Amino acid sequence: MALETRIYQKERTIKFGALLKASLGDMYQSRFLAKQLAERDIKAMYRQSYLGIVWAFIMPLTTAAVWVFLNSSGTIRLSDTGIPYPVYAFSGTLIWSIIVSSINSPMQSTQAAKGILTKINFPKEALLLSGVYKLLFDSSIKIVLLVLFVFFYGVGFQWSLLLFPIAMLGAIVFGTTLGLFLTPMGLLYKDIGKIITFGMQFLMYVTPVVYAIPKTGIMRTIMIWNPITPIVVTARDLVVGFTPEYINYFLIVLVGCIPLLFLGLIIYRISIPIIVERLSA
Repeated sequence: MALETRIYQKERTIKFGALLKASLGDMYQSRFLAKQLAERDIKAMYRQSYLGIVWAFIMPLTTAAVWVFLNSSGTIRLSDTGIPYPVYAFSGTLIWSIIVSSINSPMQSTQAAKGILTKINFPKEALLLSGVYKLLFDSSIKIVLLVLFVFFYGVGFQWSLLLFPIAMLGAIVFGTTLGLFLTPMGLLYKDIGKIITFGMQFLMYVTPVVYAIPKTGIMRTIMIWNPITPIVVTARDLVVGFTPEYINYFLIVLVGCIPLLFLGLIIYRISIPIIVERLSA
């Protein structure tokens, strides 16, 4: 009987559809592993901390407190925000902290698992999903605190507040999408993490986080074209009951993130095994 002959050769074409389907499939199949990793990391984060979960919102609270002091003391003069300034500053810094955490999440989750990546073969997408679980946990705490803060300053309950978590999901999608593109380089070069930290500090001052968009000038142009602006402004408007001024821009940014998110997942799936091999060499 004649033996069957098979010829194996390197695949020269990248089938993006197949890669995306495999990535999403592995993410779904590894959801239990992702949950276990997230629980482990959350417990480890707060196990030996006296303040514990307070660290989830202490940074945005202190940042807002600094700007409230500068504004109330007359050190700086800020334009009218239409709501109590403490609410404006705290909501802005809290929303900003969620965006920053979303950008850092893919890199941090993958970096933290570097030890097991080189020893155990498992779906790498579980690390991304684990990071999302941790983001949702962290964000839920911050949202509860923000609601209490809003009531404390007399803004009161607004029906639009019920849509705020949806806006925060949009912020997480935006940040995670950007983080996926930065993760491969960030794993190879530590400079990327430092650049992100520096860059986000700069971007905060060209985004209406602690002060309103100017009525005229170049800063107004920069802020309006900044894709993070509609995320921050729309989320804040929903909290205080304003009609979202940049809702259309917000939806455009969110819809634009979807194909980029899928592309980021494909890049992550292709690059991480190569990077793991390089790290283990």
